[in-house]
Amino acid sequence: MDRIPNQSDKTLQALDAKMGRRDFIKLVTAAVAGIGLTGSMAAQVVEAAVSGLKPSVIWLHFQECTGCTESLLRTSHPGLAELILDLISLDYHETLAAAAGYQIEKSLHDTIENNKGKYVLVVEGSIPEKDGGIYCKIAGRTAIDILTETAEHAGAIIALGSCASFGGLPAAPPNPTGATGAPMILKDKTVVTIPGCPANPYNFLGLVLQYATLGTLPELDGKGRPKFAYGRTIHEDCPRRAHFDAGRFAEQFGDENHRQGYCLYQLGCKGPATHANCSIQHFGDVPGAWPIGIGHPCVGCTEQDLAFKMPIHDTVDIERPTPPDTYPPIHAEHKGISPAATAVGGAVVGAVIGAAVVKSKQLDDEPKEKE
Repeated sequence: MDRIPNQSDKTLQALDAKMGRRDFIKLVTAAVAGIGLTGSMAAQVVEAAVSGLKPSVIWLHFQECTGCTESLLRTSHPGLAELILDLISLDYHETLAAAAGYQIEKSLHDTIENNKGKYVLVVEGSIPEKDGGIYCKIAGRTAIDILTETAEHAGAIIALGSCASFGGLPAAPPNPTGATGAPMILKDKTVVTIPGCPANPYNFLGLVLQYATLGTLPELDGKGRPKFAYGRTIHEDCPRRAHFDAGRFAEQFGDENHRQGYCLYQLGCKGPATHANCSIQHFGDVPGAWPIGIGHPCVGCTEQDLAFKMPIHDTVDIERPTPPDTYPPIHAEHKGISPAATAVGGAVVGAVIGAAVVKSKQLDDEPKEKE
């Protein structure tokens, strides 16, 4: 008797028709490669994805520019179609959904009810708290109400982008709407933050796949950021680091040093204090597609104390300096010579010259040996 096809068989048949099993495995492997999983753990993720496991994802939009979603649209490994259809089940997303109005709100409600405790909640954009949160409403409800209600039954919560992580641009002084990040609203829950303006979509994808297949979250730092992406500063892995070590800096945009690709620290680069993997994981699958790669200083968009608060061309202190990070300075100190130093120097030089003259005279006065 023929075996009844299971869900895994149906998934693989669909994959064969679209992209093939081997290509799909390559796609999933690439997606988890950047999150620092061991070989065996990565194999588990691939096996679960191939078996047809697709985590349900609810994606909320609040005060933002949709830049994080736009970055997601431009991934090619995997592409958007493979991401939505093969790797995750994107059940609610206001920008990408075909439905609208009551229909899409019903989709949100049904997704929560059918996946309680299992769905992944993604928050894009800051949440305004001032005046009861009236500055951001959807379907008659404030962003605060929507977030707290949706987060109640979420299996994992991800704040995607700087706005959702800590307020971002909407929270820049004077912050007229009282904008803040999801962790500040959901104080009693674990919120994984993936800051960036925009956030790197591959960091997000790897995180979602790990949670969906292994039921775990990656190791986080004190700000809720995955250490695989935010454990090091940009300065540590910057391709211009050798120029910093050698004391070669661009002093103005467009000057000879800038055209030569010298270090941008003197122009206000925040890389020494910014935790992110931008220098390793570039955007849009285009090599060099990140601020420093195109000749602009890092603005520190992943850091709450830097982004949209510190003037763009001010320099920052170097975090965890290691030799030769402590030298040379970008402005070498050249102090003037004091009169006293001049006098002492003159006396020393005079004494040396005088001693040389005396010694020369002594040599001339000595009797020469007969041949």
